Amino acid sequence: MRPLSLALYGALTRVLSPLASVVLKRRAARGKEDPARLSERLGHAGLTRPDGPLVWLHGVSVGESVSLLPLVEALHRRTPDLVLLVTSGTITAARLLAERLPAGVIHQYAPVDTPGAVSRFLRHWRPGLVVTVESELWPNLILHAKASGARLALLSARMTQASADGWARFPGAARALLGAFDVVLPQEPQTAARLARLGASLGPQLNLKQVGEPLPFDPARLAELRAAIGARKVILAASTHPGEDEIIARAVVEAAVSALLIVAPRHMERGPAVADLLSAAGFTVSRRGAAEPIATETTAYVADTMFEMGLFFRLADVVVMGGAFVPGIGGHNPLEPARLGRPIVTGPHAFNAAAVYGEMFDEVAAIEAADGAILARHLRGLLTEPLIAPRIGEAALAYAERQQGALDQALALLEPLLPA
Repeated sequence: MRPLSLALYGALTRVLSPLASVVLKRRAARGKEDPARLSERLGHAGLTRPDGPLVWLHGVSVGESVSLLPLVEALHRRTPDLVLLVTSGTITAARLLAERLPAGVIHQYAPVDTPGAVSRFLRHWRPGLVVTVESELWPNLILHAKASGARLALLSARMTQASADGWARFPGAARALLGAFDVVLPQEPQTAARLARLGASLGPQLNLKQVGEPLPFDPARLAELRAAIGARKVILAASTHPGEDEIIARAVVEAAVSALLIVAPRHMERGPAVADLLSAAGFTVSRRGAAEPIATETTAYVADTMFEMGLFFRLADVVVMGGAFVPGIGGHNPLEPARLGRPIVTGPHAFNAAAVYGEMFDEVAAIEAADGAILARHLRGLLTEPLIAPRIGEAALAYAERQQGALDQALALLEPLLPA
């Protein structure tokens, strides 16, 4: 029997389900949903289901979707008879997956967590295995999938202390949901301890964000950008957030090095504001989102376009990873530049990637800047001392290459769950 809290959740979401289409239309009007595919969010399939056993893999947004790609590619290569369905919950993730999913892999938007939407989705697609990543614990989805006979796996699981405290108020619900999974692989020790206290039966640690191939890129565009940059060094500020751009800009000025600063904001709509900020700081700015070229006099370039980070990581002599120079964001995954052997500097607030950064700091595969003044010193050393940057970049690449074994481990644990 379901715990009372889950029974009430199911009843409440059933009663409120007529409001789902209203909410989705409002979100579409704000650019938060794809208006042409809203029916998918209500569980109505946009495509015919192919014959054969099917595995459903879900990542809610860009980070989770990217982390799924190596697993999707490996399953597609090793088990070509399986139908693979990948779902996401955001427009940006859908666009990325449209570009990067292997041919033949199906993409749909994930259903909202109402009993009707989830049931329609499951009746059409009939998955034999459902794989979710990170922190997706939607009660209707999990319980209906389990009731349908599907096996369930939660990979690269991550749970904050705040979420754990919330679930601890409903211990029966937490045990029921986590107990529905056949495999639960936590991302790091802190999550493992929190999930264990809530009643999960855990497998080994796995962080899918630590595996994968280098980001793809367009060789012609890379050659074009390199020609425009010329012999200048490049400092890439990647995935920056409000409050960080000015810290990094001041550090670049203080470092007094001859380099082009490229700023790639985490959210592309911030491009014009970032360009204005850099101009006010004394930089001569061009913006890629406005199709402005890198000229000889350009000293800062705003990379506010989608799915081009493979270009900018390859251009960089130093990568400053954003999300960690102001409190509350938690930092971003450093493995993408590490796979290209780039030296990485991050700030002091990278708690979301603390385990990865801790290991990389120990191996001098990345370095931390506690504030803007220290960042300036690091930038000066990395760009003027000929041995420092290559040594850190080599250590970063070696660290990234060692993480690939985790993918083989995940595949071995999933293999007994694959539908025949």
